[in-house]
Amino acid sequence: MQKIKSLMTRQGLKSPQENVHDLSPVENFRIPSKEELRELREQPTDPQAQQEIINSIEEVYFSNDSFDIVNYELEKLPPVLSLQEMEEYRDKLKQQQAAVSKKVADLILEKQPAYVKELERVTSLQTGLQLAAVICTNGRRHLNIAKEGFTQASLGLLANQRKRQLLIGLLKSLRTIKTLQRTDVRLSEMLEEEDYPGAIQLCLECQKAASTFKHYSCISELNSKLQDTLEQIEEQLDVALSKICKNFDINHYTKVQQAYRLLGKTQTAMDQLHMHFTQAIHNTVFQVVLGYVELCAGNSDTKFQKLQYKDLCTHITSDSYIPCLADLCKALWEVMLSYYRTMEWHEKHDRDEGTVSSSVSDGNNVIGAEETNFDRSYVQKKLEHGLSRIWQDVQLKVKTYLLGTDMSNFKYDDFIFVLDIISRLMQVGEEFCGSKSEVLQESIRKQSVNYFKNYHRTRLEELRMFLENETWELCPVKSSFSILQLHEFKFMEQSRSPSVSPSKQPASAISTTITLFEQYCNEGNPFEIQVNSKDDETEDVLASNGYESDEQEKSAYQEYDSDSDVPEELKRDYVDEQTGDAPVKSVSRETLRSRKRSDYNLNKVNAPILTNTTLNVIRLVGKYMQMMNILKPIAFDVIHFMSQLFDYYLYAVYTFFGRNDTPVQSSSLSTSSREQYNARQFESTGLGLSSSRLRTTLNRIQESLIDLEVSNDTTGTLTAAEERKEKVPSPHLSHLVVLTSGNTLYGLAERVVATESLVFLAEQFEFLQSHLDAVMPAAKKPFLQQFYSQTVSTASELRKPIYWIVAAKAIDYEQMLLLMANVKWDVKEIMSQHNIYVDALLKEFEQFNGRLNEVSKRVRIPLPVSNILWEHCIRLANRTIVEGYANVKKCSNEGRALMQLDFQQFLMKLEKLTDIRPIPDKEFVETYIKAYYLTENDMERWIKEHREYSTKQLTNLVNVCLGSHINKKARQKLLAAIDDIDRPKR
Repeated sequence: MQKIKSLMTRQGLKSPQENVHDLSPVENFRIPSKEELRELREQPTDPQAQQEIINSIEEVYFSNDSFDIVNYELEKLPPVLSLQEMEEYRDKLKQQQAAVSKKVADLILEKQPAYVKELERVTSLQTGLQLAAVICTNGRRHLNIAKEGFTQASLGLLANQRKRQLLIGLLKSLRTIKTLQRTDVRLSEMLEEEDYPGAIQLCLECQKAASTFKHYSCISELNSKLQDTLEQIEEQLDVALSKICKNFDINHYTKVQQAYRLLGKTQTAMDQLHMHFTQAIHNTVFQVVLGYVELCAGNSDTKFQKLQYKDLCTHITSDSYIPCLADLCKALWEVMLSYYRTMEWHEKHDRDEGTVSSSVSDGNNVIGAEETNFDRSYVQKKLEHGLSRIWQDVQLKVKTYLLGTDMSNFKYDDFIFVLDIISRLMQVGEEFCGSKSEVLQESIRKQSVNYFKNYHRTRLEELRMFLENETWELCPVKSSFSILQLHEFKFMEQSRSPSVSPSKQPASAISTTITLFEQYCNEGNPFEIQVNSKDDETEDVLASNGYESDEQEKSAYQEYDSDSDVPEELKRDYVDEQTGDAPVKSVSRETLRSRKRSDYNLNKVNAPILTNTTLNVIRLVGKYMQMMNILKPIAFDVIHFMSQLFDYYLYAVYTFFGRNDTPVQSSSLSTSSREQYNARQFESTGLGLSSSRLRTTLNRIQESLIDLEVSNDTTGTLTAAEERKEKVPSPHLSHLVVLTSGNTLYGLAERVVATESLVFLAEQFEFLQSHLDAVMPAAKKPFLQQFYSQTVSTASELRKPIYWIVAAKAIDYEQMLLLMANVKWDVKEIMSQHNIYVDALLKEFEQFNGRLNEVSKRVRIPLPVSNILWEHCIRLANRTIVEGYANVKKCSNEGRALMQLDFQQFLMKLEKLTDIRPIPDKEFVETYIKAYYLTENDMERWIKEHREYSTKQLTNLVNVCLGSHINKKARQKLLAAIDDIDRPKR
């Protein structure tokens, strides 16, 4: 390598790379020789081939400019050089160079038109910029010329205007001299007549003359008298202006405004007027509150007058709180009404003056009109600004009064009345200045939240007491019952009118009614205390013995035929009450008969199933919504508390009826049967039937609302104590409710009333969802949606775990297992008679049906409930059958046929007892029986596809079915497959 380099140095040659650097960019791409062109022609001209050649170039050639190509290639030479290999490698490099050269040339030719076009655009832009520079230069020169000429002309106009003003001043001076001829006698007479505008006009004219010609001694003496008279007039005007704040009089205010206009103090008068309004608000509220405080104290020695208004409000007693608040709002209303009428007067006056000024447009009145317009604009802005200022003062005074008393112990009706008054006051504020009354809302929100927390806590405790004393008897209501019939929900139906309190008015009616200021402009007061008569006496929701009428009761008993068969279409014609359809007004013979199979409704019409506690919760919800309707800022808190009422009711129903804590003696059972029984008892708790959503909901309620601690340990942190204060102890079922008697189907009547009353309560919440969504703040709406989707909608899901407990106890499945264990399944002949355990099981179902009929005489059992009960019982029976087959030790093909015969007999008789189709878990049993006939290979696949069977059941199939005709290795393989399936379940 070094020898080759030294030889190149002696010959004075440069490396190809250095030669390339010495050339210009154009010369780097030299024209190929003829020989090279020939070689290029021989090269493939296919673009894809060219690209492949370029791609074959080593990455190192594209690394950087300092790369030494020669050194790189020399280093690659092998120790022993081969001429042929070097020529082949040289040809390859030439091909790569030729491909690169062609690619570069193609790219240059491709970009050539764009280069030429861009060059033309640059040249055109340069020409345009030169032309623009010339235009700008000429424009500036002409602007300077115009500026000089226009400025000189403007100064001339200003000089003429100044002369004109001087002449006008001279004219005024001459007119003023004429006033000197008038005497002050007329001025005194006008003051006695209370003609303030005339007196001021005369006084001002004389005063102007005196100020101009004060060098005369008589004028000087008159000037001092006029000044004293003018001050006296201004004092009287200020007193007259202050009277406007409480009792606005149009004629009186017109004279005062005219007088101030003559004085040239229209703006000052407006400032004084606002000061008087502010002072009137303070004095009014102080005097009203002071009067009630002194009246309640009854002690004249107490110096209440020296107290601040804030301190004075704390002395208001609970009995006088509402009358004082009403009088306070009435007094403040008078002040705001006076301000409203003051604004009306100025608006009307401005319109009249605008009409007059447009008809008189001579030059002499131009300046006066400009001054009038300025004063008018100032007064208008001052009045508009004063609206929010006065309302702010009103809010602060009422806020101080509201927060001065703790209302947490007020009666509900009294607190609602306070909210009515404040809501009406906020309505006044919105009509007065368009304010949302944030100050009032925040103060009443604080009081409402404080009151509502205590109120809700008390109601939760009452609800717990009701639930613990509830015997879950049916509360008889009419089939036409609706929550809108309750007094607490009357506010949702009543149309809004000005005479009705805000809590009784729907928001949609506001825009169609006249404003309060228009209604009470001349007389009356929106804060007059009106005792709203209670509507509780008009409620007619309870039915007599659960029937709409005596005729209907008689028809229900006499015309029901329990033995008659009815067509299927009549059964489908029945509409379940859960849909909330129109009530049934009369019960026909056909309708009653159709309920034999579809609904256990022997002696009741389709009235809602609810209890007294349910009705109490619904009334509470109505009260909560009434408060929320009045005070929307606490809507989230109210809805949150409403959700807690539903949560607690749901949790109580589940706690009472959804758990199975009754111990069962099973000492007479065999070990295997007892294990199976225990497993089924765990399943009968309903936990396996509860959806994940229901379990999540119950866990959330238990964590957030239920106080599970029973100790009175006070050593915990303050935070923990506060959290416990927000919780309620878990309720306990009344000892009067018996759930252990088989004759009553383990309290089925109570379970139905409890569960279906919860479903009914959930339906009422669904009905109210749109109303709640309308008042819910946008940021909190996800809470409401989550409450409905995860809590309210789960009420009906509670049916399965609750009725599962009844189904698990209503039929003696253990006795059936014992009977099945005594059957010989390794018979040698095909049997034509089914086994006795089938008859025993069917007899259990007939007894269950009879007891179900007995329960339905107490409580109507809706179709969904009866379907769930039958479904649970049938499902448990079928699974018990499979479990009995899984206990078989020996079984022949004839025995398997006997199993099918037994099951078909069971299905045939069962279908006559129930209308449920298809029979639940029918395939579960049939598939298991058919599995006895599978071969070894089919069995392995079947085991992997049917994971619903237990390990014991699958193992029995392998040992009993295939154990007799497969070897030990194959059996072990199948058992291993079963173990693999069971392992993830552990």
